[in-house]
Amino acid sequence: MKRPSLIGWIFIGMAAGILIGLIAPDWGRKLAPVSTIFLRLVRSIIAPLIFGTLVYGIAGGGDLKRMGRIGLKSILYFEAVTTIALFLGLAAVNLVRPGSGVALERSGAESGVAQAPPTFASILEHVFPASIIDAMARGDVLQIVVFSLLFGAGCAAAGSRAKPVVSFCEALGEVMFRYTHYVMYLAPLGVGAAIAVTVASKGSAVLYGLAKLVLTMYIAQIVFVAAVLSPIVAASRIPLRSLYRAVREPFLIAFSTASSEAALPSALENIERFGVPRHIVGFVLPAGYSFNLDGTTLYLSLASIFVAQAAGVTLSWREQLLMMLSLMLTSKGVAGVPRAAIVILAGTLPAFHLPAEGVAVLLGVDAILDMARTSVNVLGNCVASAVVARWEGVSFAKTA
Repeated sequence: MKRPSLIGWIFIGMAAGILIGLIAPDWGRKLAPVSTIFLRLVRSIIAPLIFGTLVYGIAGGGDLKRMGRIGLKSILYFEAVTTIALFLGLAAVNLVRPGSGVALERSGAESGVAQAPPTFASILEHVFPASIIDAMARGDVLQIVVFSLLFGAGCAAAGSRAKPVVSFCEALGEVMFRYTHYVMYLAPLGVGAAIAVTVASKGSAVLYGLAKLVLTMYIAQIVFVAAVLSPIVAASRIPLRSLYRAVREPFLIAFSTASSEAALPSALENIERFGVPRHIVGFVLPAGYSFNLDGTTLYLSLASIFVAQAAGVTLSWREQLLMMLSLMLTSKGVAGVPRAAIVILAGTLPAFHLPAEGVAVLLGVDAILDMARTSVNVLGNCVASAVVARWEGVSFAKTA
């Protein structure tokens, strides 16, 4: 018999946690330290990973200098479409309100700080760190991102003199990827313990809320594909049937494996065969894996507001938009990490005084959600390659 994969073990842990929480709630609540340890390990990933990957991404490959016209068009397209995905997720979660009734608890510190809404001036000031060490110690993701972007730009401007620093950041990113793999081996235990504690404390209401979140997520992703990507394809005069045949295989690979990397070889080959020139698809697809995460961006807006609703925190539209900006910037730094969305949320929620327990609850169904967001990420990048090619004057045969 084939041994279960890590995703399989996560499902097993989730099921075990639900059973323990329902059948033996007293014992389930005693598993809180296991869940807390796992979440602390996840949060320990944030600062070094964002710093290493962002700095090397800006200064190491030199892509931002060489991409020229195609790169500029790609980045503009990426940011426009991911912003639409973000607002679609925000609209869906505010309309359906899947977190209502879950009743996550906030600590006293979280509750006290959240009562004082920040002003625009204080928000703007807070973005820029006075000390990167302090920002990393507090896990302030937005400040880490801003510092990393400026530091990476400085390394790029310094040229060859910054090579030792850039090499260190490259190595740091690789080490943190491996560190993340090790931490994720504990995911089945962390998921099981988190679900057990949550169900034991909150009852079956949390399961209903999570089911609503999963359903909302899948419907929102379908709406995004039908109402955003499809009109973009039509407006760009890209033959839909031929494109469908080209993206079908990488889409299914991404959905079944929940891995964008597994689908990349097939996507590169099929989109080039579809008619996108190699120099375009070779740039747009890999760049899209960091900058064009449509499915993940949509999920992040859903998940973050879900936690706020579950914790009984009412966020103004200004606060919601600030959180979305933070999530969108952070996602550029850790896109290649397994369970990247959970890593991003673990670093961002505390900055907005939302309970870290929400990450533990979401982790229980993350494998299901990851299949949808990963496949939409791959589909969105395939469409982006075709759109950029059309903007460059490439014609596609109807029977490609």
